[in-house]
Amino acid sequence: MNPKRLTFTNRKGLQLAAHLYLPVNQKPRFFALFAHCFTCSKNFSAVTRICTALSQNGIATLSFDFTGLGMSEGEFAESTFSGNVSDLMDAAKFLAKEYQAPKMLIGHSLGGAAVLYAASNINEVKAVVTIGAPAFPGHVRKLFIDSIEEIEENGSAKVNIGGRPFKINKSFVDDLEQKPLATFLKKLKKSLLIMHSPQDEIVEISNAAEIYNAAFHPKSFISLDGATHLVSNPKDSEYIADVIGSWSQRYVIVEEVKEPNDTRGNQVFVRISGAKYTTEVMTPNHHLIADEPIDVGGSDLGPNPYDLLMASLGSCTAMTLKMYAERKKWPLEQVSVFLNHEKVHLSDGRNPEESSAKVSQFTRIIEIEGDLDSEQRQKLLEISNKCPVHRTLQEEIIIQTMLAK
Repeated sequence: MNPKRLTFTNRKGLQLAAHLYLPVNQKPRFFALFAHCFTCSKNFSAVTRICTALSQNGIATLSFDFTGLGMSEGEFAESTFSGNVSDLMDAAKFLAKEYQAPKMLIGHSLGGAAVLYAASNINEVKAVVTIGAPAFPGHVRKLFIDSIEEIEENGSAKVNIGGRPFKINKSFVDDLEQKPLATFLKKLKKSLLIMHSPQDEIVEISNAAEIYNAAFHPKSFISLDGATHLVSNPKDSEYIADVIGSWSQRYVIVEEVKEPNDTRGNQVFVRISGAKYTTEVMTPNHHLIADEPIDVGGSDLGPNPYDLLMASLGSCTAMTLKMYAERKKWPLEQVSVFLNHEKVHLSDGRNPEESSAKVSQFTRIIEIEGDLDSEQRQKLLEISNKCPVHRTLQEEIIIQTMLAK
């Protein structure tokens, strides 16, 4: 099951709930730690989508609920921004003890500010990523600005944030005011990636500029043009994870020993988990994604199973023609194969009593480029029907299925 449900104990003795997203082969490039936005949780849609996509990029990612949020113990009213930072450090210690110390911290909104503070206290961290982060933690005061006077007078107040009631204590507000980022960013000495939307309606993009200007290199900025603050569009979450995955290859240096993927002694290993149909496919040396279209409930993150089947037939056809032309020393330059699949009625009389019976029909259109005469082209057409996958599909096939022990 992905994610793996975990709990760990923070320095105050409270149990914090966490999710660990592992790559399908269980051999991550490295571990990362994700800090969610103010009053969000590890189950927030953007968090789950980004962490899932990161695991598909080979990055094992731990997300967790801060004290008093989600399934974690404690009272939110008694939490502070400093407490969030200490929860992050405790999560990093848990990862280091049970798995591997995190080499990257990722934070969304106020979580972005929290990872910037925590990173300087976690030696193993080599890179930090912020998504829509404020340059000053006190920026979140605007979410409950109408209650500030009541909080100052009474020591606390109930506020409504994102349609949910929360109790905010004066200690939380006071703690926010004491944490200006610029005072220590120049000493961070970690690679920094700042991601922010110009259309962010909660934390203006000027905050990204402040963080960028206060930090030393190596630092990078990526515009999330069109994204909302809460990253509500799934495509934006996927883009964020893809960028982080690519960026990390330059700034998170790990010793990679290339080993065959663990397919548990089989040729192919397939795993599906989560709410939709995104399926991970592992071969001994490669990792693929299959999915269903959005209109049938999928996320459309990869080709559907029939597309993969046609891709297998098409790629085998192209390779077979290239191999044959090379042996013959023919000037074949390029092969393009276009494929379609449909169910058609039987018309060969094999099952006359079942006039409505249908069979699968693959239509394969082959485009050949090169200085070849008509006889050579006709021979290549003949050879295409001898490609191994074509022949397999035309054989009588036996599929054995059993439950794993």
